[in-house]
Amino acid sequence: MSTAPAVVTGDPPLRRRIVVRGVVQGVGFRPYLYGLATELALVGHVTNTPEGVVAEVEGAAAAVARFCDRIAAQAPPLARVESVHHQEVPVRGGEAFTILASRAGGPARTLVSPDTATCADCLAELADPADRRHRHPFVNCTHCGPRFTIVTGLPYDRAHTTMAGFALCADCAREYADPADRRFHAQPVACPRCGPRLRLIAPEGDDTGDPDPVAGARALLARGAILAVKGLGGYHLACDATDAAAVALLRRRKARGDKPFAVMAASADGIGHLVRLGPEERSLLESAARPIVLLRRRPGSALAEAVAPGGPDLGVMLPYTPLHHLLLGLPGDAEGPRLLVMTSGNVSGEPIVTDDTEARERLAHLADAWLTHDRAIHVPCDDSVVRVCDGEPLVLRRSRGYAPLPVTLPLPVRPALAVGGDLKNAFCLGTDRRAWLSAHIGDMDDLGTQRAFAHAVGQLESITGVRPQSLAADRHPGYRSARWADRNAAGRPVVRVQHHHAHVAAAMAEHGLDGTRPVIGVAFDGTGHGDDGAVWGGEFLLADYDGFTRFAHLAYVPLPGGDAAVRRPYRMALSHLRAAGLSRSADLACTAACPADELQVLERQLERDLHCVPTSSMGRLFDAVSSLTGVCHRSGYEAQAAVELESAALRAPDDDLGTYAFALHEAEAVVRADAGPVLAAIVDDLRAGVPREVVAARFHRAVTGLVHRVCGLARERHGLDTVALTGGVFANTLLSSACAAVLREDGFTVLRHRLVPPGDGGLALGQLMVAARVRTTD
Repeated sequence: MSTAPAVVTGDPPLRRRIVVRGVVQGVGFRPYLYGLATELALVGHVTNTPEGVVAEVEGAAAAVARFCDRIAAQAPPLARVESVHHQEVPVRGGEAFTILASRAGGPARTLVSPDTATCADCLAELADPADRRHRHPFVNCTHCGPRFTIVTGLPYDRAHTTMAGFALCADCAREYADPADRRFHAQPVACPRCGPRLRLIAPEGDDTGDPDPVAGARALLARGAILAVKGLGGYHLACDATDAAAVALLRRRKARGDKPFAVMAASADGIGHLVRLGPEERSLLESAARPIVLLRRRPGSALAEAVAPGGPDLGVMLPYTPLHHLLLGLPGDAEGPRLLVMTSGNVSGEPIVTDDTEARERLAHLADAWLTHDRAIHVPCDDSVVRVCDGEPLVLRRSRGYAPLPVTLPLPVRPALAVGGDLKNAFCLGTDRRAWLSAHIGDMDDLGTQRAFAHAVGQLESITGVRPQSLAADRHPGYRSARWADRNAAGRPVVRVQHHHAHVAAAMAEHGLDGTRPVIGVAFDGTGHGDDGAVWGGEFLLADYDGFTRFAHLAYVPLPGGDAAVRRPYRMALSHLRAAGLSRSADLACTAACPADELQVLERQLERDLHCVPTSSMGRLFDAVSSLTGVCHRSGYEAQAAVELESAALRAPDDDLGTYAFALHEAEAVVRADAGPVLAAIVDDLRAGVPREVVAARFHRAVTGLVHRVCGLARERHGLDTVALTGGVFANTLLSSACAAVLREDGFTVLRHRLVPPGDGGLALGQLMVAARVRTTD
């Protein structure tokens, strides 16, 4: 593992010790430095350590300087160099530049790479009958393959991955040890002789013994079967996306309601008949992260209607493992499904399954067979979900392909753990100027998800080296995440952060704002515990990291029955109508949707104010309008009514549609936005026969107008001109785009989420930043 450099003459030799931090392990960084040092005739060594890649180089001063200058500029494709520090050390001499064994011990300061889609070189080997890795389901190299999901410790070496139990054959060992090979120290490297084994398990639980498990799996899919497929971060449930019966069966078995399924397609070129695909969407689809990308649907495709009923979008991803490519078929393969439903392998509401035995038990009533293997998954990791808004990515779920890359913070923070919220949970570890968000955990109302949360906290702490000195949590008294923080504080302070303040702080942080000047935070979502005990969610905050002032909000209306009103949007419609003084006459769709006996109970509930916590939620107003217009009366998944209302608005004609207007009132220096005039105008339009699509579009325009007017007032009174649009409602790209356009046209600077989700999946980042400003016991 050494090559003698050319003889260097001239100036006295110089030796430097160099520490490179970032994503620099498992990405071919040591062989890259080896090649660079050899090219420049330098001697020395390089090794992996928990603090990063450490090298010492010695030679002519000019060559050493060039080496240091080129480290970041020409790094391998998966590397992410965050810092290069070097210092002069005593000259030691030497005969060559060598790669030393990794060193353990010391603080973890390097970064683990996310799992990365199969690269072009590995795909070429996969399809080449002459290559020894032809059709090998686990082909990978230093430029691709599993990383985060198989890491068990640092430094990132094979012994610290779930590949530790697979002894390398002679050929793979030679590649692994050769600095000139692209598989040099590729920790998951293997081949059919020495790597993991694929198996097809029959419904009765026996190995089918099929010599080609992939061919057997493709045949089952072609016959309408539902397959549990072991992936990088967990199991998927797969079926033919063009087989209406198979998709409907999967939906029934999984108790999915109308929540859309994601689809995996063989290539971006094969989905033009399904969706509208622009260059930004194609770039996301084909990126190394390979997220699910939400794309606007085209009508009349061959896709089964049950894949994504009612919504405007179709979630599409491309294959990101060799096994996916094999399942969808290589050139020359027999005909089989070219579009697969790929949904998380779990029962709705539970965490994704990763353990093989657990998969056989928990997925037994969902799958007809299991396509599995013996490489363990150490870190569960769901697929990421992204969409494009105004040409920029909008991350809705930040998980596989992105986690555990850190977000760079505008201010240093003390070591802390922010536990996030209870819906779409993701937590955050931070120290100094880095914040590591976990992969998507899920909804914390399930005991299995809570166990997955605790495991993920320990795992992320182990690979980041962060030892939290404090914790941050939501102020909601019933949040399970906050209770977990209290139980596990172990004497450390727990800082409670208001929900919508955290949303605004997250937007500020990802845009690099240092908090010296407040922003106008427009925080629209479904539910957040307010400081007055009400359910907030239609908020205009004047905020920095130190605190916030509630400048304006939607007027309160009763939330009858709490979660019952969330699941049944007609309850919110009837509540809003009553609050606005409008009749709930039988000709309205929301009234007709409410069963007669429930309607009587609901009226008494509203009259007596029983179980009717007040809410200012914009999400619940979207629900109300969705039911009022007859778009959606029952919500089977989060934000279904709002998603379908956006879909209706997108179908409206492009001509001048007009709009509605909220009434603004001031009470105790807080502006209150009254939706009553909007609802009255909607009722009038519906009774006049205006199409629901037009009504939906006018409502979106009304909310856009409200945002513009209130931000204008805040600027007049407080001199602020930066607006942060945040909260789950701004996953609605129709609304987000319209608000950003009108605000920018009026001279505002607009901040929208790009790195973390606008919803509760990004909440922990804001909690971290707010908690960092709270003085705790030293």
